[in-house]
Amino acid sequence: MKLVVQVKLLPTPVQASALEATLRACNRAATHASTVASAKGLKDRNSLQKEVYAELKSTFGLSAQPAVRAVKKVVDAYTTLKANLQAGNLGLPTSRRYRRAVSSPIVFRPEAAQPFDDRCLSWQYDARTVSIWTVDGRMKGIRYTGSPDQLKTLAAHRKGESDLVCRGGKWFLIATCEIPDPQVYEPADWVGVDRGIVNLATTSDGINHQGRRLSRYRRWQARKRTELQKKNTRSARRLLTRRACKEQRHATHVNHRISKEIVSVAQRTGRGIAVEELGGIRERVRLRRDQRGTLSSWPFRQLGQHLAYKARKAGVPFLEVDAAYTSQRCPRCGHTERANRPDRDHFSCRRCGLAGPADHVAGVNVRDRARSAWAFVTMPVPPPVQPEREMRPVTVLP
Repeated sequence: MKLVVQVKLLPTPVQASALEATLRACNRAATHASTVASAKGLKDRNSLQKEVYAELKSTFGLSAQPAVRAVKKVVDAYTTLKANLQAGNLGLPTSRRYRRAVSSPIVFRPEAAQPFDDRCLSWQYDARTVSIWTVDGRMKGIRYTGSPDQLKTLAAHRKGESDLVCRGGKWFLIATCEIPDPQVYEPADWVGVDRGIVNLATTSDGINHQGRRLSRYRRWQARKRTELQKKNTRSARRLLTRRACKEQRHATHVNHRISKEIVSVAQRTGRGIAVEELGGIRERVRLRRDQRGTLSSWPFRQLGQHLAYKARKAGVPFLEVDAAYTSQRCPRCGHTERANRPDRDHFSCRRCGLAGPADHVAGVNVRDRARSAWAFVTMPVPPPVQPEREMRPVTVLP
């Protein structure tokens, strides 16, 4: 499996200036290549490289390999745009967002991330330094730091490109690591996980991870942003820039903590993890205006991704099951009715009288569906039946 490891660079002022100039030059070159690709319809790597390679080296001051990386960056950007258009992530072809995406070439920010391969960047793991190509020449001895686990993973499994990122005046390298997949064991049972807004995750064991504190934190952040935007002073804008993405980092930390606890419980008890398949829920659900912000900030997809990759890393089986009527179906008698859930928090079966927390009941239904799905997947396939051959009478010649 592939993981990314982010380490923080500790450059000197001279090294930081060279890195900044390098990012700006590479992104100016990528924007120029994108303009040429859009004007001439060159979306494959070989034809675009033949068209702009010499100009990127002579005009923008790039060496051979950084010029190739800039072209590859443009081609990947257009490939991603095409996939988003086909998937409908930018709306219908008649929508304003769709037309704006296809009517103009892709533009790269001056400090957008730039990929470097092993010809442009080398790692010295023992000294914890990197040597990287810049427009001012090769910069050697740039120190980096990270957590012990990150540094160990980086030294043992790094493979492929590394992205140079500038975020808030700080420099980072994001390296790709390929870790061998552990053997997935046969689960003794399953842990069903129901994801929600009020309760971020509720397992079939009855463990509830509430989202009340996260919702309260989001509302507090929104009030602070509103106050600073109303002031509209230089210090207020500087503070807004400093607080940017703070709410997102907090939500990511909460999802990491929840997913780590669920995976550790499943691994310790020899069980697998099952979640609901919630793809396309924003398109299926119609909400009032005051509820749209809550649904848009619901981090269910990220929680599912964290559960999937942590389970895969630990060798824990992971399944996504159908989410239809998991909160309205009785796990005892199977009766499904909207009236079984009189309100958001409670479940009460109208047939057999089973009652309990609604999210817990949904987690149990997810677990039961995972049992059936796993039994169907692992069911041995019988060998094909060979048709019997027709016996024809044999004529014996005299």
